[in-house]
Amino acid sequence: MTTATRTDYEVVVGVEVHVQLKTRSKMFCACPRDYFDTEPNTHVCPVCLGMPGMLPVINEQAVAFTILAGLALGCEIPDYSKFDRKNYPYPDLMKGYQISQYDQPLCVGGALEIEVAGDHRTVNLERIHLEEDTARLLHRDDGAGGYSLLDVNRSGVPLMELVTKPDLRSGAETAAFLRKLRQILRYLDISDADMEKGSFRFDVNLSLRPRGEERLGTKVELKNMNSFRAAQRGIEFEVERQTAILEAGGTITQETRGFVDATGETASQRSKEEAHDYRYFPEPDLPPLQVSRETVEELRARLPELPDAKRERFERDYGLTHDEAIALTETRERADTFEAAVDASGDRKYARAAAHWFMGDVTRHLSDLGPEAELSDSKVTPAHVGDLARLVEDGTITGSTAKDVLDAAFETGEMPAAIVEARGLRQVKDEGAIDEAARKAIEANPKAVADYRSGKEAAIKFLVGQVMREMRGRADPAGATEALRRHLDGGA
Repeated sequence: MTTATRTDYEVVVGVEVHVQLKTRSKMFCACPRDYFDTEPNTHVCPVCLGMPGMLPVINEQAVAFTILAGLALGCEIPDYSKFDRKNYPYPDLMKGYQISQYDQPLCVGGALEIEVAGDHRTVNLERIHLEEDTARLLHRDDGAGGYSLLDVNRSGVPLMELVTKPDLRSGAETAAFLRKLRQILRYLDISDADMEKGSFRFDVNLSLRPRGEERLGTKVELKNMNSFRAAQRGIEFEVERQTAILEAGGTITQETRGFVDATGETASQRSKEEAHDYRYFPEPDLPPLQVSRETVEELRARLPELPDAKRERFERDYGLTHDEAIALTETRERADTFEAAVDASGDRKYARAAAHWFMGDVTRHLSDLGPEAELSDSKVTPAHVGDLARLVEDGTITGSTAKDVLDAAFETGEMPAAIVEARGLRQVKDEGAIDEAARKAIEANPKAVADYRSGKEAAIKFLVGQVMREMRGRADPAGATEALRRHLDGGA
């Protein structure tokens, strides 16, 4: 990035996030919402096909989910809301218009705090509104110019749109905002927010302005970004591109640009529409929505403990570090699983040990199952982890033995205590047995003995490892160290 980019211009970013809601049916008809991996044009009816004369019916669950998101993000829920027609003639919109919300959305205001490299920033929201998704265009290349097919299964899927104010200042901040927003949506269980399936999509509005200037620069919209990394790369490229134009005395054109993942560049697609281009007017086939205060409070009572509150409680109640708490609250299921493991262990004093296993060897096993695998996808339960943490902390087994026990638990589903008893893996604290193993380690490793006696303290760790090896990982490490020092320091 050039010096001019860092010092002369301020980057101003706002995002529009589209979230498919996890309802059973579509937004305005009874067709099944889930369209992924289905035969094209099988989840359709006259309403979502846009046939003349068909009347939409509002999906109550989609409205409730949108209000839940608003409450989680501190939005105001107005007493009245309405739907509007947003007119545009794209081939993926059979009616020629989309039922959306314009000047009276379900949620107004709100904010989300993010953290990037230790710095905190509050990102204010403009609104959250509800609309219907469009159909999908599937492009094919036949070698003679290509063609497109239309799959209507996605048409009418409930789509919640969240619009921020231009409060973000970099690609890193934008990626952090999107990650945290997706985490909250998954905690609320209102969307799977899966970017690969298109249920969490976003556009970025970016402009540059001279530092100290209040007025916003010319806005460019970035589309076709299907990952957090792509969002950051797209913003960074666009900052470079716009800076070069401004430094050369040129002007920025307001337009929509697509991000090309293969090159990390953006390419012009079309001129950017304004609100008046869509010719919004109230949807005549749907009544205005009145949201009672009783309904709002009922929904507020359904809010789960959200990630920030859960992280702070984990630090306070379980003595976890900030980083440990962040890792263990990454998903709602992971946080619930950790707490269940602590409960199963029988005492909160085992919480740090349980956290250690979750963040280390348990994560290693789960990564073998898939990038987003949870404990419920394996044969191991929270009770397994709690049992393992207790066995190690109480000195029943050593840490190295515990790794083998966990491996066996993932393979068989047996409880750690049962594995320890069946395989004779209890920690050996017999001084005579440990002393004999220490003598053997000293006799077999004269160089390590010489290193230790010449002042190389690290050599004792190697010798302890040899004692553990001799006793198949079951020796008490403290006892092994004590026996070795007794012989080595005594000249034996």
